[in-house]
Amino acid sequence: MQRTETVEVTKASSKGQVVIPTGIRKKLGIKKGSLFIVSSSDSMIVMRKMAAGMSKEDLRTLKKIGEAWKNIEQRRYKVYSKDAFSKELAKW
Repeated sequence: MQRTETVEVTKASSKGQVVIPTGIRKKLGIKKGSLFIVSSSDSMIVMRKMAAGMSKEDLRTLKKIGEAWKNIEQRRYKVYSKDAFSKELAKW
């Protein structure tokens, strides 16, 4: 399965609300009341759209997010320039 990534910039409101850009909302079928799993570590936030209830896939995603945070905390990651990151993202 080919992955297509979309990267856009948004900002937080005075109430801490973040707007998900229209293109991403349409692509993921996000509507009023859509549920998300939200995880954070230091200055990074990860969101994943979820179904009405927790599915096995949602639980697997939470586990992967937990593993990713451990790797980040243990400095097991690569630092890329913007161009190199875009190329790597395109491979996904």
